[in-house]
Amino acid sequence: MPSFDAVCEPNMVEVKNAVENAAKEIGTRFDFKGTAAGIEIKDKEITMTGDAEFQLQQVLELLLAKVAKRSVDPRFLDKGDVQKMGGDKVRQVVKVRSGIETEQAKKLQKLIKDSKLKVQAAIQGDAVRVTGKDRDVLQQAIALVRKEMAELPLAFTNFRD
Repeated sequence: MPSFDAVCEPNMVEVKNAVENAAKEIGTRFDFKGTAAGIEIKDKEITMTGDAEFQLQQVLELLLAKVAKRSVDPRFLDKGDVQKMGGDKVRQVVKVRSGIETEQAKKLQKLIKDSKLKVQAAIQGDAVRVTGKDRDVLQQAIALVRKEMAELPLAFTNFRD
């Protein structure tokens, strides 16, 4: 039976390259000279630092531009709250979303079951596997999921006939 997996996985190499490019630009930009502005990535967390919230906003815009240039969907980035550090410096942590959360996977599964298409959806870890009788029905399911779940940066992988 043909099947595919709906997954939510960013290209972490491209995300890391975007962060490194942003850090390099922060180091050379005139408006960031002599400030605490900086950006770094560890695992799946990007930490931005600056002197004020305004500066953090500039660093975030720079990061989003670099991420978009590298063809990574900005919906993978979940901004955290701005935290005060020692003195007058601030920090913000941006998490890189990876995998479909259980609540969203259940919503996706319910959407597919309610669509009256002859397919089955099963949650497997942080992915949702959809199986059906033929590839045309699976393509209809992909189109439905893209239309209804636009807030999730989903990719459809492991398509088997």
